[in-house]
Amino acid sequence: MPLDLAALIAAHRLEKYDLHERHLNQQFVRMLRVIGYDVNYESAKGAYLYDAAGRRYLDLLSGFGVFAVGRNHDTVIAALRQVLGADLPNLVQLDVSILSGLLAERLLAHLPGQERIFFCNSGAEAVEAGIKFARAATGRAGIAFCSHGFHGLTCGALSLAGEDVFRTGFGPLLADSRRVPFGDLAALDEALRGRDVAAFVVEPIQGHGVHLPPDGYLAEAARLCRRHGTLFVADEIQTGLGRTGRFLAVEHWGVEPDMVLLAKALSGGCVPIGAVATKSWVFAKVFDRLDRAVVHGSTFGKNDLAMAAGLATLTVLEDERLIERAEILGSAILADLQAIGAASEFVREVRGKGLMIGIEFGPPRTLRLKAAWHMLAAVNASLFCQLITIPLFEQHRVICQVAGHDSLVVKLIPPLMLADGDRVWIRDAFAAVIGDCERVPGAIWDTGRKLVGHAMRARAG
Repeated sequence: MPLDLAALIAAHRLEKYDLHERHLNQQFVRMLRVIGYDVNYESAKGAYLYDAAGRRYLDLLSGFGVFAVGRNHDTVIAALRQVLGADLPNLVQLDVSILSGLLAERLLAHLPGQERIFFCNSGAEAVEAGIKFARAATGRAGIAFCSHGFHGLTCGALSLAGEDVFRTGFGPLLADSRRVPFGDLAALDEALRGRDVAAFVVEPIQGHGVHLPPDGYLAEAARLCRRHGTLFVADEIQTGLGRTGRFLAVEHWGVEPDMVLLAKALSGGCVPIGAVATKSWVFAKVFDRLDRAVVHGSTFGKNDLAMAAGLATLTVLEDERLIERAEILGSAILADLQAIGAASEFVREVRGKGLMIGIEFGPPRTLRLKAAWHMLAAVNASLFCQLITIPLFEQHRVICQVAGHDSLVVKLIPPLMLADGDRVWIRDAFAAVIGDCERVPGAIWDTGRKLVGHAMRARAG
């Protein structure tokens, strides 16, 4: 009897949180229920999610940037259906596939200076491969990374985590990893001077906090790497494929990396994929003899579904001119939010490039507002941001996230195919919620007191 997935989902659609509470991450379900995000979504298309009542939600999180071309894009779905219906000789392993070759060729056309591609299954896998390739290519062990950076949660990638909250409890990690402050060239020079660092791995724009580099930082960092024989590795897992209004974010600063790490958006939101793009000489150091032809690999890394999703994603980016769209619409949304922030005591800065935007909050000046602020800050630095994201969700059906642990930044990484009407939706929703924060007492601060209570109980166990 064939599996009827539609019937299975329909029969159990109201059980999803109970199933996860019993069999998966109980604490994650608990967190969703506390902040009121436990909604039963039933469908998704483009930039929108729809719940059982047919209500539409604007998704500014986009699966942490996975859905750059939107959810369930027709071109991506059609490509996957073609693969499933073609009976292709997938993952023969002692063979090479046409689709992986074609995707590598298409990708390299967008990456001047890069010559070879390695495919894997995720961003973290791409980081792990990058570490290994850099060590093989240079004969060195050290890896430099930045404070506040994030590169994944597998052990090698976690060794490059710039925030200790992710590292605690999982050590020992790579002993030769070295943290330097983001934007500090003197510290980077000092870290590289011993000529024992294989790679400097850096996000051009840091995802946790949406921190942009100082002018000239990335170009000078690349120059320092060349001087000290270190590979400059651009982690474009979230910023790549048009997110910032360029195919790669490093293009804003005219930098050519020795290695580029990609994932997330390349999937079309459907099939996990990661990629490492680098120079031929690096590949030649890794796969240096016939008996080392398979010295590094990933079983599902070049599977036909992932390759087809990648090809379809590049097609959509090109045909719909989504990279240009990200630059134009992102600049407009940034300007809208900056105007809102200029009128608020709580907004410190609105920053970003393209459709990667961060709104940073800070203590107000007015005594009455200060007291309300410190009520939250005394418990958890990022609780104030929940006073922004929760009413955005509950009152305006806008989904976004706090940009990291203990962060005071709310982050927007929406699909690149947002409509002009979505810009208005974003503007009006943020204006209303940020404006409501200025009213003490008020409904938003009632929510704040409830969050404080939940946080205190969680600390007590």
